Amino acid sequence: RRGADSPPAFRPATADALAAWYETHPDATLIAGATDIGLWVTKGLQDLGQVAFLSGCADLTRIEVTETEIRLGAGVTIARLREMMRARHPHFARMLTRFGSAQVRAAATLGGNIANGSPIGDSPPALIALGATLHLRQGARRRSLPLEDFFLDYRKQDRAPGEFVEAVTIPRQPDNLRCYKLSKRRDQDISAVLGCFNLTVRAGRVETARIAFGGMAGIPKRARAVEAALTGQPFAQATIEAALPAFASDFQPMSDMRASAGYRLRAAENMLWRLWHESRNDPTDIDELAP
Repeated sequence: RRGADSPPAFRPATADALAAWYETHPDATLIAGATDIGLWVTKGLQDLGQVAFLSGCADLTRIEVTETEIRLGAGVTIARLREMMRARHPHFARMLTRFGSAQVRAAATLGGNIANGSPIGDSPPALIALGATLHLRQGARRRSLPLEDFFLDYRKQDRAPGEFVEAVTIPRQPDNLRCYKLSKRRDQDISAVLGCFNLTVRAGRVETARIAFGGMAGIPKRARAVEAALTGQPFAQATIEAALPAFASDFQPMSDMRASAGYRLRAAENMLWRLWHESRNDPTDIDELAP
C-alpha cells in the first residue's frame, strides 16, 4: 500500500543506479522478495511511501567463489544460498530447509534477512559463526565490517541513511559448522532459539570456537564467554559441563510467546551438548530418534 501522492516506484537495473538514487532518497523502502515488508502492508496497513524494487539488479544476485572466499550478493535468494551451501556447509543448508516455505525461500533474499535486523533471522547466526564480513554501500562509498558488528540493538544496525547491504563474504574453510533450530513447529515457523557452532578440534583439543545465536538477545549475537570457556580445552564432557554457566554471562534472554527465558538458556546449553554427542557419532537428530 502506497499513498495516492507517492511518486512512481524506482526500478534500478544496476547496483550503481540503486546507490545513486538511494543516496538522495534515504527514507525510501528497498524491496527485494518482500516476504517481510509485505506483512507491513497486509497486516500493519503501513504506507511505504517511496520504494525501489530491486529485482532488476542482476549484479546484486551474483555468487563468486575464489580460493579464499565466497562472495554472496545481497539479492541472492535463500533458495540459491541453500543450494550452494549443500556441498560446502551442509548443516547450514539443512537448517535453511526450515526457513519458511519453498515459496518464501524462492523470494526471500540474504540481504533482506540481514538488513531487516531481526534477532530471530535464520541466516545471521550461521554467517557470524563462519566469520562473515558484511559489505555496505552508500553512493560511491563502500565499507566492510564483521557481520556481528552490524547489529547494535533491537532493530538498530550500523547503517547510515542511504546505505544498503551490497554483499556478504565468507572465508573458505573446512566444514565444522553445526546449526540447530528450535521452534514450536518443526516446519515454516520462526525460531525460538537458533544456535550455530563452528569449532576446530585438533588432537582432541578445541583450537578455535565461533558460536552465535539468534533468539537469545535483541540481536544475533556471539557467545564469547562460551567460546572462551571452550578454547584451548579438551573437547570432553568435563569441558562442556564447565562451559555451561558461561551461557548466562553471554545472554539474558526474554520470555515471550515462543519460549521463556529459562527455557531458552537451557535449550542453548543442550545445543552444546548435542554438538558434543554428534562428535561421538551418538544419534541426536529427531528423525533418527522419533518412532
